[in-house]
Amino acid sequence: MRVAERIKHDGGTAAKAAKAPSAPAAVVPPRKRRGVNREGLEAGRRSTRTLLWVLLAAAMVLYGFPFLYLLFTSFKTPIDTIAVPPTILPREWTLENYTSALGRNGVLASFINSIQTAVISTVLSLVLAVPAAYGITRYKTLSGRIFIMAALVTRMVPPVAIGIPLASMMGSVGLSDTPIALSIAHTTISLPLSIWLMSSFFEAVPKDLEEAATVDGCSRLGALWRVVIPVVSGGIAVTAIFAFLASWNEFLFALLMTAIRSQTTPVVIANFQTQFGLDWGSMTALAAVYSIPVILLTLLLQRKIVAGMTLGAVKG
Repeated sequence: MRVAERIKHDGGTAAKAAKAPSAPAAVVPPRKRRGVNREGLEAGRRSTRTLLWVLLAAAMVLYGFPFLYLLFTSFKTPIDTIAVPPTILPREWTLENYTSALGRNGVLASFINSIQTAVISTVLSLVLAVPAAYGITRYKTLSGRIFIMAALVTRMVPPVAIGIPLASMMGSVGLSDTPIALSIAHTTISLPLSIWLMSSFFEAVPKDLEEAATVDGCSRLGALWRVVIPVVSGGIAVTAIFAFLASWNEFLFALLMTAIRSQTTPVVIANFQTQFGLDWGSMTALAAVYSIPVILLTLLLQRKIVAGMTLGAVKG
C-alpha cells in the first residue's frame, strides 16, 4: 500500500514537472568566423598581375629591340650606320639601302633558292616525321623508344661535324650546289625535332577515336588519315613552322654546300662587303625584307599554332 502511494505520488510530481514551463535554454553565441580580407586579396592579385605585365614587357623588349634596331638601321644613311655613338632612330630617313640591296645581282635568285629549300625541307620533315611519330606512340616498343632517344641525341651533334661529310656525299652523287642537296641537309636538322614534337601531339590523341574509326570500317592507315591527322592539324602546323624556320635561318650548310646557283639569302647577306668594311645599311635592309615571309607565315597559321600548343592541355 505504501509502495502504491509512493508510485502515485512520484507520478503526480513528474506530471506537474512536465506541465511546468521549462526554463529557457542558455543562448550560445555563434562562433565568430575569421573574416576574409577581400581588400588584401584584391591587392595581392593586382600586384601579381602588375608583376606579370612587367615581366612580359621586359621579355618583349629583350626579344623585340634587336629587330627594331635592325629595322631602324635599314632606314639610316651610310654615315649614320657607322656613327659613334650609335643612334637608335635615323637622323635622316632614306630608302637608299633597300634599293641598293634589292638591286644587287643574285639577291632575287637567293630568295627563290631560300623558299625552295625551306619548302622542300619542311615537306620532307613532315612526310618522315608523321608516320615515325605515330608508330612510336601507338606501338610503344622498346626499339621505338630507343629510336626517339637516338633522334633527340642527334640534335646535340654540332652541324659542322656533319656538314663537310654531307657536302662530299652530295658532290659524289652529282647534287653539289643544288637546292635538293641543301634541302636534304636541312632535313637532318629539322627531322629529329619534328619527330619529337609530333610524338607529343600524337600522345594527346585518345585511342578511342581510332578504335571507333576501325569499328566503322577504317583501316589503321585510314584512321590515321581521316581521324588522327585532322585532330593534330595544329600540331602539324607548329612542327611545320619549326622545320621551316630551321631551314630558312640556316647558314653553315648553305655556306658549305652552295656556290653560285643555289646560294640562299643568309649567305648573300654575309657577302655584303665593300672596300671600307661591311655594308651595314644594305645588310640590315635585306635582313628586314628576308624576315617578312616568316612573319606572314606565323600570322596566317596563328590559330593552328595556338591549337597545337594547347593540344592535350585538357586531356583526362
